[in-house]
Amino acid sequence: MGRPLRVEYAGAFYHVINRGNAGGAIFKGKADRIRFLDCLEKAAERFSIRIHTYCLMTNHYHMLVETPEANLSRAIQWINVSYAAYFNRKRGRRGHLFQGRFKSILVEADEYLMHLSRYIHLNPVRAKMVDSPAEHPWSSYGAFVGEIDPPEWMETSWLLSQFGEKPKAARQNYRAFVEAADPATLESPEKDIIGVFILGTADFAGWGKERFLVGKTDKKEIPQLRQLKPAVDPEVVVQTVSRHFKCDTAEMFRSIFAGI
Repeated sequence: MGRPLRVEYAGAFYHVINRGNAGGAIFKGKADRIRFLDCLEKAAERFSIRIHTYCLMTNHYHMLVETPEANLSRAIQWINVSYAAYFNRKRGRRGHLFQGRFKSILVEADEYLMHLSRYIHLNPVRAKMVDSPAEHPWSSYGAFVGEIDPPEWMETSWLLSQFGEKPKAARQNYRAFVEAADPATLESPEKDIIGVFILGTADFAGWGKERFLVGKTDKKEIPQLRQLKPAVDPEVVVQTVSRHFKCDTAEMFRSIFAGI
């Protein structure tokens, strides 16, 4: 299995997803979910990550994470290993709890964070676990709409600032933004992903390619690199060959087809 490409830098935002091995449950009760949130709290302190949104389902979880330091992999691996050790020890089991490596999408926050947070908070509704996102106690939605106090380790101010200057109005506007959407027809913002792991505008993707792909090769274990590298224009190839052999393109094609 090819290892995923991790682009890490200070100030980056990510949509992080991890699933249970073979689709199995990673949360089997309230105590498990509380323990996982405890892991998030400790990781936020230990690695200085900022968790903007989370949703714990049954066999997977979602998070929107900001990394003031370039340490996403270390932080998420610590969360996963710590929680898996607890889960296995509690049940006397062995083996992997999670399905391989976690998935992370690099996100252009200004363009996509609002829409991703809505999509994540509506996960339990789409799964028909609840009728309203506010009914699912294991997500950050209640903290955004004022139904619970946000834990100290969670970051709500950035996202709410996109919905108004005054906290009360911002919470009301965010609730309207989320609950006005039809979960059955709402498309995932990640349909716009570029090269498997970048969610953003063309300018953002171009910046990511320029900064992080220069000097890298198309290694088989990182297939995303091939998808991000720009395609070669056939016309440019023809013109380059023509110049190299000092012949016009018409003559070159006559020679090629004459040999067929």
